[in-house]
Amino acid sequence: MPSVEAGLPSPADIAKGFAEGREESLADAFRHWSGLVFTLALRSLGDRADAEDVTQQVFVSAWRGRATFDPATGELGAWLTGITRHRIVDRLAARSRDHRNAEAAAGLAQPATAPEQVDDDVVDRVLLADELAKLDDPRRTILRLAFYEDRTYPQIAEQLALPLGTVKSHVRRGLLQLRDRLGEVNGDDASR
Repeated sequence: MPSVEAGLPSPADIAKGFAEGREESLADAFRHWSGLVFTLALRSLGDRADAEDVTQQVFVSAWRGRATFDPATGELGAWLTGITRHRIVDRLAARSRDHRNAEAAAGLAQPATAPEQVDDDVVDRVLLADELAKLDDPRRTILRLAFYEDRTYPQIAEQLALPLGTVKSHVRRGLLQLRDRLGEVNGDDASR
């Protein structure tokens, strides 16, 4: 029976429709619980853009995994809260990796002693890490997962709750963007 104040079906009706795969129930679930999911993410992450991304990832993950939700054994709101916690942990872990990578790159960029000869591979790695850090998410995260953590595209798509085609597009566009940016940094030196 629809709730009078919000014009939405009851949480139990939303949960039942969600479990049955009715798309209108996904929209109802988003209207009903996205505020809660966003607030949890914002309080934990302290960044509005990250909280918005997490909110989107939660509902995409929930919809894809709806077959594992049973309205008879639990409430949809509680289930979504659990997914939210996992996505927040994933985002915090990604931040931690980004921070460690930035520190490692900074450590490589500041040699303890002035070497007579600079290793070109080290310079290239530092330059690449610096340019990668300038990319926006999710492209930066996708490229790091693909090339630093050696994840496959399907693994990345599953971890970030993104369509496989989106992951592939981000990798392709990210590589093109890095190529263009590195070409500018190197002055488009063809002899390199």
